[in-house]
Amino acid sequence: MSSHSDAFKEILGDKGVLTPDDGLDSYQIGARGDIGKALCVLRPSSTEEVSQIVAYCFKHNLHIIPQSGNTGLVAGSVPDESGEQVLLSLDRMNNIIEIDPVNPSIHVGAGVRLSAANKALEEHGLMIPIDLGSDPCIGGMASTNTGGSRYLKYRGMREQIMGIKCVLADENGTIIDALTPLHKNNTGLDVKQLFIGSCGMFGIITEVIVRLSPILQQSATALLVPANMEVINPLLLAIEKACGSYLSAFEGMSGNAMRCAFDHCPGLPSPFGQEDIPTYAILLEISRTWKQRESEQSLDEVLENILAELWESDEELLCDALLGAGDKLWVLRHSISEGVQKSGKLYAFDISFKRSDLAKFRARVEEEIAANYTGLRLCDFGHIGDGALHCSLVLDKDDPRNKDASFEAALRETINDIVVKEFGGSYSAEHALGRKVQAAYDRYTSEEIKSLTRAIKTAIAPAGIGVVEV
Repeated sequence: MSSHSDAFKEILGDKGVLTPDDGLDSYQIGARGDIGKALCVLRPSSTEEVSQIVAYCFKHNLHIIPQSGNTGLVAGSVPDESGEQVLLSLDRMNNIIEIDPVNPSIHVGAGVRLSAANKALEEHGLMIPIDLGSDPCIGGMASTNTGGSRYLKYRGMREQIMGIKCVLADENGTIIDALTPLHKNNTGLDVKQLFIGSCGMFGIITEVIVRLSPILQQSATALLVPANMEVINPLLLAIEKACGSYLSAFEGMSGNAMRCAFDHCPGLPSPFGQEDIPTYAILLEISRTWKQRESEQSLDEVLENILAELWESDEELLCDALLGAGDKLWVLRHSISEGVQKSGKLYAFDISFKRSDLAKFRARVEEEIAANYTGLRLCDFGHIGDGALHCSLVLDKDDPRNKDASFEAALRETINDIVVKEFGGSYSAEHALGRKVQAAYDRYTSEEIKSLTRAIKTAIAPAGIGVVEV
């Protein structure tokens, strides 16, 4: 290690190299507690330094694990336990290079946090419109094609990214500069798309240009309690028709998921008062990017009128609707992740399928639990407006099955089989690829796509990089 350490310090300086003696836990432990052991942590401050690192690692057959904010949930950014992998952190590449409010776009280093970018954009009335419960870095958001709670209105990172700079995982650490700030550029292969959502398997994103949206100036929110699960689809269609471009979120929360949040997040108020928590609730948000004009209704009035129309419709869609301050309702939605993690052993699935299949999928999973996995609780929540669901299954912490690796493997195969084989869905809706879903990638990805992926990797990125084996 000493010879490698000396070589890396020649490239990065003493501040750019951390060894196990420096304490590496913040880099080696992932957001869901996944633990690895790195040979060292390298912290470059420029694309050129990343290039030199990649070239050195290729020459000496050192495997690289790129890491951005380390907020991912599928063990995609932590090393394995061998102590032989080099962890390349982008946390020093955190400079905001340019803000162009007229274009409108922002050019940042890959290590810039989402919160830092949005704070810098406030004075311009602009934002990166990806709404998340965590605070990732822009490079990682690009690499995983992050979605979020307002995907229904803004889509994901792939639609926001205008250009990137990256370093190929090849013998030279080839730098690819595709940093165009153009909104339209149809001149051949869109190179950046190879790197967006591919989780570092082809190279390391070092800079990003992101398209911006106006900050929301008005919003109105409500919690809807559907009459039953079967009316969620007609309810969504009715709201989309009534709200049009105002609709920015349609988030589902099961009663079990909300109960986890109330039980394990101290001080979280229940908007349901003393009443029982409903079996299912939907957080509805509508929004505008301008301030209320003197001649127009407030969004609260618009939402009240829409809900009144739903109540008066011939089809019984709602059994309750609670209008409330957006921050108080969103805090419930964002507290669910913490609540389910604290409620027991969490087996989490980030999945998607056709929007019309939500009720059928939930019923199928509950049927499977009752037949073969008694004791598990379905605590699901997620972005049902775009067909994505966080299918969280919780088991009591003292259940002996938690210590049985074969139990988890069988459970994951069962649920993913239901998603992919029975419903034609995806086992990774927005968390992308990592060690947690390697088995699913191997099981469900067609041999044709695997072969194509390997061919591209062999051609442009033959170096050992990332956690996913393709």
